Amino acid sequence: MPLSPSGHTDTFSRDNLPPADQWPDLVFDLPELQYPERLNCAVALLDDTIAAHGADRPCLLSPTETWTYAEVRRTAHQVAAVLVEDLGLAPGNRVLLRGPNTPWLAVCWLGVVLAGGVAVTTMALLRSKELEVIGEIAQLDLALCDTRFRADLDAARIPGLRTVGFGADDADDLSALAAGKYDGFAAVQTAADDVAMFAFTSGTTGRPKCAMHFHRDVLAMADTFSRHVLRPTADDVFTGTPPLAFTFGLGAVLIFPLRVGASTLLVERASPDELAELIAAHRVSVLSTAPLAYRAMIAGGKAPELASLRRCVSAGETLPRSVWEAFHEATGLKIIDGIGSTEMLHIFIACADDDIRPGSTGRPVPGYRATVLGPDGEPVPDGELGSLAVKGPTGCRYLADERQRTYVRNGWNFTGDTYLRDPDGYFWFQARSDDMIVSAGYNIAGPEVEAALMGHPDVSECGVVGVPDSDRGNVVAAYVVLRAGVDGDGAKAKELQDFVKAEIAPYKYPRVVDFVAELPRTNTGKLQRFRLREQAADTDAVPLR
Repeated sequence: MPLSPSGHTDTFSRDNLPPADQWPDLVFDLPELQYPERLNCAVALLDDTIAAHGADRPCLLSPTETWTYAEVRRTAHQVAAVLVEDLGLAPGNRVLLRGPNTPWLAVCWLGVVLAGGVAVTTMALLRSKELEVIGEIAQLDLALCDTRFRADLDAARIPGLRTVGFGADDADDLSALAAGKYDGFAAVQTAADDVAMFAFTSGTTGRPKCAMHFHRDVLAMADTFSRHVLRPTADDVFTGTPPLAFTFGLGAVLIFPLRVGASTLLVERASPDELAELIAAHRVSVLSTAPLAYRAMIAGGKAPELASLRRCVSAGETLPRSVWEAFHEATGLKIIDGIGSTEMLHIFIACADDDIRPGSTGRPVPGYRATVLGPDGEPVPDGELGSLAVKGPTGCRYLADERQRTYVRNGWNFTGDTYLRDPDGYFWFQARSDDMIVSAGYNIAGPEVEAALMGHPDVSECGVVGVPDSDRGNVVAAYVVLRAGVDGDGAKAKELQDFVKAEIAPYKYPRVVDFVAELPRTNTGKLQRFRLREQAADTDAVPLR
């Protein structure tokens, strides 16, 4: 379909959309997905919600504070005014956001979108080299950064980037600048199909892919999965562990609650025990986290602290049936499993309540269609393996990336997962179709870890794969060939792990380090990762925690 007239004066995003013939088919067959041509999703999430539910309701919570909807709206408008009046933001400029889940990070996201900017939210754990790549791809203009995490951003070589910190008690802090602004900023009248956000996802090459999502997409993820599967109310209290930088987290702990007038507890970091205690203290009713946390809370005897929960969502990695059953036995709650992707923005296959079949991902969320396709691009019979393909109101639009042709084919989004569908229409995950390692809900590209290891002077060669782990689903395993004369012992393994943690985000470090004499390669020199996985299975390697 043709694009609407843009509200952006900076045309970078539209200029870098894939060609129209590489777009997925879009489906808007639900009444709630009929959005107006002019739409700013932050206005819808704040003004429309306040009009329906009131301004004095709790909105953003932390373990120590509560912001009402009125306070969130006022501060978001003031942040937008700082961006435009003090920093010269033009509609369509890209603004990097950096920090853990806090009310201020959420308000910054809303302020950027109100001002017509494109929000580029990043993990607080990313290092300077990773931030440089994001800066190169996104052509960033501004950054709003939690001051505790500014060092790596300042060290990143991002040309022309202007940064304002938040969370410090000084005159240059964003909070001080915003306090002096009028709270009636006139939100930019963006188009429903103007880009509202960039979301980065690592591919198997280690080079991040940038998925671009429209204003209408942000609302669509709430108006499909949240509306039809979660079915939240204004009285719900949400929380979860995924960062706002992950689209899973953005929806689960910000967009979904704001869409219905609920409140959300933003947690910077919490162990499973701490998470359970926060749930009890704040009477949380909707929880989104990874299977590891559900398992750990039950194993730690925390079921009594979870009494306020009525909805639990698991995504980011496969939910083992054993975890589902143990959690159900201990709490009576049925965890909602689901599959989503950064490219599709959020969950598109899931079931709730009595529709759940433990071990199955579920059925397509209302608004989405899914099928299992064979190598010829045709649907395979139920019960046979094939590639999962999806379409709906959201879809993949990579920023100037040839990998668009791989993800989108014949109008379908190919998720890179091998599935089968049963005769009742339930989808059953079998395996990832690429070399992505999913560990405790984090997507980790093996080649990126290899590149970090190769920066160590004692590493001659290395190969990185995921190996099964009972706690994390998979862990990163590195098979390392050291330079001549260097001993491969426990001390050297720890040294390499620490080296990787300093080079890239710490959660990507190899928990298994195995020193080998040589790596399996083809005649042309290509690394055979499948043989490394076989080796891991044969040796039953134990992670170095």
